[in-house]
Amino acid sequence: MRAAAVQLNSNADKARNLAAAERLVRAAAGDGAGLVALPEKWNLLAGGEELAAGAEALSGPSLTAARGWARDLGIHLLAGSISERGDGELVSNTSVLIGPDGEDLAAYRKIHMFDVDAGGVPYRESEHEQPGAEIVTAPVGELIAGLSVCYDLRFPELFRILALRGARILTVPSAFTTATGRDHWEVLLRARAIENQAFVLAPNQIGTAAPHFDSFGHSAIVDPWGRLLALAPDEECFIAADLDLAGQERVREELPSLANRRPRAYAWPQLTEARA
Repeated sequence: MRAAAVQLNSNADKARNLAAAERLVRAAAGDGAGLVALPEKWNLLAGGEELAAGAEALSGPSLTAARGWARDLGIHLLAGSISERGDGELVSNTSVLIGPDGEDLAAYRKIHMFDVDAGGVPYRESEHEQPGAEIVTAPVGELIAGLSVCYDLRFPELFRILALRGARILTVPSAFTTATGRDHWEVLLRARAIENQAFVLAPNQIGTAAPHFDSFGHSAIVDPWGRLLALAPDEECFIAADLDLAGQERVREELPSLANRRPRAYAWPQLTEARA
């Protein structure tokens, strides 16, 4: 299988973002990719209130366009993530995997909220977004993909469950910050690949967007041994690599860490409140 990650510099201009995404998705498919992934918030990257105002239902124009591209090109397309409008005031950060027939195969709503201070900038996703509660895998042809979004990358327990559910490809659409990405992005991607003996497909945003976004780029494709198969330059582009599925099987046979687990020996700590 040939897979591609699209790197974008999305901003508050939806029309501009969709045009850039379509151009690069078509270029990646033309390069032979049967699985193409867009980054987090590929259709709209802006402040929390603007993201909420620009949120769409899954039947909205952004995903409708993405479904058309997948159908037209005959590819699996991971539509990164969009701000999904629901019934309440808060939106969901939702990643959708689309099949070659243009039909949705799965939707994953980001579980872990990015409530941090990074590089002197406060991020409070929970003010406008609600966390998902479901871990999601989905078929990509004969394979299984495990879905995640950006900050989820820091929570290895999520990825272990995805691997135990049969995921051989882990998708990580992101808008990973430059402040954290310099030291953490590649390390975490390679760790998740090595721990789970899976391919990691990680399209990232690149560059700045109002009001405070500064995304690291360096979109990457990593193999199950933790080797970088492709790494994006600092521009809007796509990267692609052939996924050696037979090589993945050899890694899992020769170093069977997934099979060597001892789950009965692991216990989540029960925290109790100390009282004077």
